[in-house]
Amino acid sequence: MIGPDKKTGTDGDVPDASSDAATDASYMQMALREAHKALAADEVPVGAVIVHEGRVVARAHNQREMLKDPTAHAEMIALTQASAAIENWRLTGATLYVTLEPCLMCAGALVNARISRVVFGARDEKAGACGSLYQVGRDARLNHKFAVVGGVLEAECAAVLVDFFTQKRP
Repeated sequence: MIGPDKKTGTDGDVPDASSDAATDASYMQMALREAHKALAADEVPVGAVIVHEGRVVARAHNQREMLKDPTAHAEMIALTQASAAIENWRLTGATLYVTLEPCLMCAGALVNARISRVVFGARDEKAGACGSLYQVGRDARLNHKFAVVGGVLEAECAAVLVDFFTQKRP
C-alpha cells in the first residue's frame, strides 16, 4: 500500500498489531463507558482503555478539571495505570482504545511508552495527532512507531462529545 489508508490511518510502515473489528468495538464500548464517567463529572467526555496480552490493564477518563492538571487526559492517566499494572513503563504489545483521537501530547507519550497500537473513535480535526493534523505514530524520525486504527464506533464517540459541547456552548 502506498501512503496511509484513510479508513484505518495505517500503512505498511508501522508494526502489525492487528485485532478483529468485533474485539475493537467491544473494548471501545468500555472506553465509551469511561467517557460517560467523565461526562457525569462535567469533564470533556473522553475515555480510554489499555489492553495488554488480552487483559484490560487500565481504564481512565479525562480528569483535568477535577485534578486541575492540563495533562490529566484519559490517555495519560491510562498510561500511568497500565505501567503500574504490568510493572514496566514499556507497553510493548499493548493497545490503547480511546474515544477521541489523541492530541500531540498524548501521542508523544504513546511513542515514549512504546505502545503497539492505538484504536480511536472520533477524529479530532483541530488537535488530532494520529492522522488528522499529525501522524505521530508513523513518523520515521521518532524512535518508535505504532499502528493506528481510526473511526471505531465513531458516531457514538462523536455524539457524546457533541452533546457535551452543545450544552456548554449553546
